[in-house]
Amino acid sequence: MAPRKAASTATNAASKPSTRAGVTKKTAPSAAKKQATKAAATKGKPGPKPGAKKAKPLVKAKDDKLNSASPAETEAPKKRKAPAADESQAREPKKARVIKAPVVKPKVVINEVPTKRLNVYVCGEGSSGELGLGSGRNVIDVKRPRLNPLLPADKVGVVQVAAGGMHCIAITHDNKILTWGVNDQGALGRDTTWEGGMKDIKEDGEDSDSDSDEGSGLNPRETTPTAIPSDSFPEGTVFVHVAACDSASFALTDDGLVYGWGTFRGNDGILGFDHNIKVQKTPILIPNLKKIKAISCGANHVLALNDKGSVFAWGSGQQNQLGRRIIERNKLNGLQPREFGLPKHMVGLGTGSYHSFAIHKSGKVYSWGLNSYGETGIDLGVGGDEAAILHPAVVESLQDKNITQVCGGAHHSLALASTGEVFVFGRLDGYQTGLKIDTLPESSIIRDDRNKPRILITPTAIPGIDAAHIASGSEHSIAIGKDGRAWSWGFSANYQTGQGTDDDIEVASIVENTAVRGKHLNGADAGGQYSIFTEVATLMNGA
Repeated sequence: MAPRKAASTATNAASKPSTRAGVTKKTAPSAAKKQATKAAATKGKPGPKPGAKKAKPLVKAKDDKLNSASPAETEAPKKRKAPAADESQAREPKKARVIKAPVVKPKVVINEVPTKRLNVYVCGEGSSGELGLGSGRNVIDVKRPRLNPLLPADKVGVVQVAAGGMHCIAITHDNKILTWGVNDQGALGRDTTWEGGMKDIKEDGEDSDSDSDEGSGLNPRETTPTAIPSDSFPEGTVFVHVAACDSASFALTDDGLVYGWGTFRGNDGILGFDHNIKVQKTPILIPNLKKIKAISCGANHVLALNDKGSVFAWGSGQQNQLGRRIIERNKLNGLQPREFGLPKHMVGLGTGSYHSFAIHKSGKVYSWGLNSYGETGIDLGVGGDEAAILHPAVVESLQDKNITQVCGGAHHSLALASTGEVFVFGRLDGYQTGLKIDTLPESSIIRDDRNKPRILITPTAIPGIDAAHIASGSEHSIAIGKDGRAWSWGFSANYQTGQGTDDDIEVASIVENTAVRGKHLNGADAGGQYSIFTEVATLMNGA
């Protein structure tokens, strides 16, 4: 080891002069002077003993020739061409590197922003805050439509509202996103932590318009319409439409982007929001969606339509509602938005709880998903517990009807024609169709083992309704007439029909009470056990 260390030292020592002096002839005198100094220092020391071998140098320095005292041994410098001009003038100074700012593409607006402020009326079950009436008195069972005092048109100014299973989402005139209702899986997109106590809800049969002073004991941060913090979205984001699943919410922007939060549920519980996140508690941009024009939500799936007429689907696909095959062991693949087997040039979307619709520019209606009760409008496998339309297929029975809107509940569906006719089909044993069952032709219905009518397989128009809008809850439905009146029918155990009774409404009937009498309603939506009605508000200043 000692010789290796000495060699290293010798090498370093030999290399220092050459490093400092370069390759010029001035090196030689300096080296000679150094040798003379060394000789003088060792002159008085005894020489080597006779017969002793002369020690070899440990390392031969790389620059021995350069450091030699003899000019003859010095390596001649290499020739180089004379510069054509002064180098300082010929060589341009290096330019400082300029870091370019990222190119920000200008925002392209493709969707119109709603501006008409609405009066919002609610009815049905409010035990989870889905009516948005706060946590005060008389907010549990609302038997008939009631104007929501927490959403005044002149101050809050809702311009669009959507109902999920047990929560709601709305856009205001000043571009806020309000949410209320159940927040167990992050469907509200904001923190609703509350340290107050909860009360048991007593069913005392008391009318919702009574003067009880007792509070509901509900969480006020869930029952009160509250804005999602604005910093949850990028600056400059403008909203045009919102939609809600059972446990998730989505918002569409004016430039065609989609934000979402919450989670999707499957047959075995929580499925997840995407591959990596089970529950998304705050808004997040949905990837791979651009220039989206419309969105629609089922119980646990979403459809999105872009400006080219292409449709994307994501969420739970266990009932084939995504229009593509989802293998059970890879069921998380359904959480990524993807196109599927639909032709281009779609112009409208619709969803039921577990089935889907798309309207083509030609007027054709496509459907797919769960079909146990014929809810897709396609007579294939109807009556089977797991019957499904695996891929989008044309609903032949709606051909030439010029359908403009379509929606569905758990096992029934509605289609609105340009003529104002409302066609219904699917399950009817809970009066979901709003038709007099005993008047239906036998060729249009399927009976069960007890000979009871169960399914309406032929889309049939409800007589007497000239509609401008339709909506559906899980087991009940609503139509808004061109005259501004509302019709409802179906399951009413929680007063969701707004008819003031918990008996099922067998045939489509007009919704009427002091709150909506004489009003010109323009829209509606429905959840599992409640309903929402809207009308364009007339403000004091005439706006």
